[in-house]
Amino acid sequence: MNISAFQSTGVDIGVNANLELVDKLLCYLGDMLSVEGDADAAVETRIRIGWNKFMQFVPLLTNKDMSLVVRGRLYSICVHSSMLHGSKTWPVRKENEVAFQWAEMRMVRWMCGVKLQDRVSSKGLRERLGLDHIILVLQQDRL
Repeated sequence: MNISAFQSTGVDIGVNANLELVDKLLCYLGDMLSVEGDADAAVETRIRIGWNKFMQFVPLLTNKDMSLVVRGRLYSICVHSSMLHGSKTWPVRKENEVAFQWAEMRMVRWMCGVKLQDRVSSKGLRERLGLDHIILVLQQDRL
């Protein structure tokens, strides 16, 4: 998303300082902040980053010569952690949790070589890979 496409105005706060006001989004320290105060933009950005990491490691994550547990550890270290980076500061709603869950399960199915039509349970696939449920990890980060 191109942030420069949004209109911005400056506000003089005195002492030779100027704040820039933006209409929609602001990228701060690699995290997308929304004017509305929700985490939608941050969640979308982190999911996109997770997919980019997944695609970098897809030759290893789908390698049939590696055990599923090793693939699960690699996924957890490289992809899962990059998707959840900074999530402790987000006001996560149910829609955000669903978006994370949807993205994760697509990646998990791909790693296991299982199609949605095969009707294999998500819990079973996560157990094969030795992964915790992404929603539980999100909730643990908040404690």
